[in-house]
Amino acid sequence: MNYFELFALDEKFNIDTSHLTQVYQQLQRSVHPDRFAHASSQEQMLAVQKSSLINDAYQTLKKPLKRAEYMLTLRGTEMPNEQASFKDNMFLMRQMELREMLAEVKFADDIDAAIFEANQVLESEFTELYKAMQVKLAEQTGDANQEASEILRKLKFYHKLNVELDRLEDLLFES
Repeated sequence: MNYFELFALDEKFNIDTSHLTQVYQQLQRSVHPDRFAHASSQEQMLAVQKSSLINDAYQTLKKPLKRAEYMLTLRGTEMPNEQASFKDNMFLMRQMELREMLAEVKFADDIDAAIFEANQVLESEFTELYKAMQVKLAEQTGDANQEASEILRKLKFYHKLNVELDRLEDLLFES
């Protein structure tokens, strides 16, 4: 079942997440185990399966990068393997620069400022790519979908860097 249809949403990237949550709660109530306490074991099993589907759909649609990936999959766009190397040499160079920036944070004279600056850089570049991906997803052509999938890969890289920065910050301020 199409997750957008399950939640009665248009198949588009920008969705009303509060509406999504509201529909999620309604759907979950409709398949809650208490409602099937006196039902047959088959009906109970179906309710559990529906609940699982509703959870999976909600987790996918509420997170923008997962939502984008799901949309591209629905459109038949093959997602590049995350381990495959990027063909974009400029982005490869930028990856190395960003990794060096994170590595240097722990040696900064002012760690707070270094973390803040790294966060600003990552957030700014993520936002720029995010907007570009939104534009490509809205175009809904084969070429645009392929470009959106490449941008999505880059966004996942930035997401990982943000997680690394958060871990580094936790590590540096624990001691």
